[in-house]
Amino acid sequence: MSDRVFGTIGILLAAFYIWQATLIEESFISDPVGPKTFPIVIATLLGVASLFILLMPDEEPKWPALSRLIEIFISVAVLVAYTYLLPAIGFVFSTVLASSFLAWRLGAKPVHSVIAGVLISVGIYAIFHLALGLTLAKGPFGF
Repeated sequence: MSDRVFGTIGILLAAFYIWQATLIEESFISDPVGPKTFPIVIATLLGVASLFILLMPDEEPKWPALSRLIEIFISVAVLVAYTYLLPAIGFVFSTVLASSFLAWRLGAKPVHSVIAGVLISVGIYAIFHLALGLTLAKGPFGF
């Protein structure tokens, strides 16, 4: 049942996406493909995939217990909080907090999750900011 609902929602979303793509105004100076083509191709792929899910559903899934669902929602809330913390405390500190929490919820011991969070944060910072020169949110200490 859930696959059929998901497939139907996907088809409706694809139809809405195609309709919205047809409303894009084209400039008189544009390439031959135009700005509508890419969104229509993506929506078509979504529609075909959703049709496949609708016509060939899997067996009913075994949903996790309520406690696991609450854990998932808390993890989503942590990721939302992460986006709000980025400009306030910077990339490094907010990434340490978020990745430490997620590592802990994925089964690491608290001390190991903090170590993982620090290593993840510093590693990403080194790769994206120092090596690639990308700008990341600066915290109170400038990083």
